[in-house]
Amino acid sequence: MIVYMLRDGPLRHSDLRTAVGGISQKMLTQTLRRMEQMTLVRRQRYAEAPPRVEYELTEAGRDLLQPIYALGTWVERHGAAVTLAMHGEPPD
Repeated sequence: MIVYMLRDGPLRHSDLRTAVGGISQKMLTQTLRRMEQMTLVRRQRYAEAPPRVEYELTEAGRDLLQPIYALGTWVERHGAAVTLAMHGEPPD
C-alpha cells in the first residue's frame, strides 16, 4: 500500500500515514525503514527548522508498481466473484 501511495511522488511521514490510514506511527516508521533497506524507498531529510523528511520510490519501487497495477486489474475483473464464493454463493 505504501508503494502505491508514493506512486505520484514524495510524501512526508504524516501525509503517508493519513493516506494509508489505520497504521500506527511506529508501524509506519518500521515499515519505511525496512523498505529503505530493501532499496524500494529513499528517505530525504532536509536541513530546515523544523526538520522535514520525505519518502519517495526508488527505481526498484517504481518497478513494483507494475505488478500492483496488474493485481488491481485482476481484482476489478474477479473480485466480486471471489467475494461471493467466500460467502457460499454459487458462481455465475
